Amino acid sequence: MPKATNADDADAPDGVQIDLISGERMAGMATMEKIRMILDGVHDGNIVILEEGLTPDEESRLIEVTMAEISPDEFNGIEIETYPKSETRDSSLLGRIMGSNETEAKLTVIGPANQIETLHKDETLISALVSRN
Repeated sequence: MPKATNADDADAPDGVQIDLISGERMAGMATMEKIRMILDGVHDGNIVILEEGLTPDEESRLIEVTMAEISPDEFNGIEIETYPKSETRDSSLLGRIMGSNETEAKLTVIGPANQIETLHKDETLISALVSRN
């Protein structure tokens, strides 16, 4: 992931860096590698957008690690929003047994808690206000 420019740098652009991470890149990573990549980006003040999101277990682990890293003067935590999971149409017992009723995570947006505020969320839209601190 590219490094964010230092906010103290006089030549630094005025704005927020957004890292769009493909599902392909995330597929080859272990859970802790994903979490570290996400949190390193958020610690740098970036907004991280995951094409395919995290599993429920990965998301829980991300929250655990985030809570351990919160520091009043340095890191306020994360804001995370994920589109609801879409379910396939086969909800029959046989379909569930055969695995055809799997759910697939959609787009996930993660950012510093003090820089991103969710304004609206529904099944097709996440609207957020992003500020530069």
